[in-house]
Amino acid sequence: MSCLFNSLSFFLDDNSHVIRQNICDYLENNKPVIDGLSTDKVLLMSEHGNNYVNKMRSTSTWGGAIEIQAACNIWNVNIHVINIRDNTDNNTIEFNPVCNKTNKTISITWNGGHYEPVK
Repeated sequence: MSCLFNSLSFFLDDNSHVIRQNICDYLENNKPVIDGLSTDKVLLMSEHGNNYVNKMRSTSTWGGAIEIQAACNIWNVNIHVINIRDNTDNNTIEFNPVCNKTNKTISITWNGGHYEPVK
């Protein structure tokens, strides 16, 4: 399982496999990921193009920014990703749901290749 989905499962009421599949269903149904840009267009920009969602359904595929944004939209949460690889003052990326309505904020760290929940 991908460390991103494992990290999200720490905060959300589902296991990492269910979270991954919910996110993939969301993307497959062309739900909004980024305001003003259709999801299918975003996915076509990736290296996997039309096969993006099928690749992401595999437990050996790592999740990233698109999946984090989709999770924000599905569960109405803000997700803060703290980049612990770079020692800079501005090391947090904030992902917010497109609806701008949130239930809570969760934080995860990223070291350039691995996510962990901030407990």
